[in-house]
Amino acid sequence: MATPHSTPVARREITAWALYDFANSGYTTVVLTAIYNAYFVAVIAGADAGFGEGSGTFLWTLTIAIANAMVLISAPLLGAMADHGAHKKRFLIVTTLGCASFTALLGLAGPGKVLWAMLLVIGSAYMFATGENLIAAFLPEIAPPEQMGRISALGWAVGYVGGVLVLGLCLAYLFWARGQGHSVQQYVPVTLLLVAIVFVVAALPTFFWLRERAVPSDFQPGKLGLYFAEGWHRVADTLRHARHYRDLFRFLFTLILYHSGIATVVVLAAVYAQEEMGFDQTDTIVLILLVNVTAAIGAFVFGRLQDRFGSVPILAVTLLIWIAATLLTFAATGPMMFWIAANLVGIAMGSSQSAGRALIGQFTPPQRTAEFFGLWGLAVKLAAIIGPISYGATSFLSGGNHRLAILSTMGFFIAGLLSMWGIDERRGRQAAREVA
Repeated sequence: MATPHSTPVARREITAWALYDFANSGYTTVVLTAIYNAYFVAVIAGADAGFGEGSGTFLWTLTIAIANAMVLISAPLLGAMADHGAHKKRFLIVTTLGCASFTALLGLAGPGKVLWAMLLVIGSAYMFATGENLIAAFLPEIAPPEQMGRISALGWAVGYVGGVLVLGLCLAYLFWARGQGHSVQQYVPVTLLLVAIVFVVAALPTFFWLRERAVPSDFQPGKLGLYFAEGWHRVADTLRHARHYRDLFRFLFTLILYHSGIATVVVLAAVYAQEEMGFDQTDTIVLILLVNVTAAIGAFVFGRLQDRFGSVPILAVTLLIWIAATLLTFAATGPMMFWIAANLVGIAMGSSQSAGRALIGQFTPPQRTAEFFGLWGLAVKLAAIIGPISYGATSFLSGGNHRLAILSTMGFFIAGLLSMWGIDERRGRQAAREVA
């Protein structure tokens, strides 16, 4: 097996790695956060399509939960397979093309076509999330431990820049389309096509420049049953040695808690803005644009602080910011307070996600990166089931009370902050070097 830096890492490889975050951010921003989620709730599963109050929000969160459940089940296995066969890059190409294809097809699902839309969202979200795990698994190969926070933050910062540019492109098209008299059913599908094209084109440097440093094990990939059995064997071996990786597994539990809150905000921010604060689609897109800018700044600034002060203390600070932001959102009675809360969310989002990925990278044995980042993906996707579905259920059971739902989300950040007690970065890094 290869170890990090067994071959030199060129600057363009780090750039190519970061550019994948640029490439896939358009999907997150447009489909999950700013445009399509609100479109699904208001148009595809809205009142005009015959659905009741709160039903669209619940169906959207159910869709995201199903997609993440699929990732949760498959992530450790795919990670182990990618490590064993040195297939991270090959799998990444497949997931990228899959996500782009499903995203483009989403435009074919019109009002009332809920099942068709749900299936396509599930497919695209599954491919996106699996690709996110795979690209993260390259981090320990290209970044030494003392630079992992900075390089991880670079990816997040570049990703938020990509989100701003793609969302800005969609906003420009939206203004033009409205000027031409196009309806929302006409211009939203075009934004999805733009996302798909940008994703594939912007990912090309990653495919050409980023090297697969892992060395395949002596295995017979043609025997699929043995291949799956080997993958599960390695996952089981990791779980058997959970005591050895106690800081890793403690952090994975912490990650589930606070990421449940993050996942909720990502997929429901636009819904909350429109349903509770009365924002129209243009206001919502501008809001998300600004949040992406503050998120990029937060990722960049806090990423440098991580390498100086440690990822655990910086993550604790960002969770305090998350708690303040959700409280302010709950209390907001007008746009000004909500805008302030949204930008606090941006600062906290970039830095907390960057710190989490850097910690996993530090706690990961070099020869099992895809497998361990598969466990990271498992934790993140479990959170992406728990958080949004709890929000959707709260909203549905309370007759569409989004304020009550957002208040419940704050509990995840509080629990995550409390759970961080006892995580030792130095001990976690030492355990990764002494592979059990």
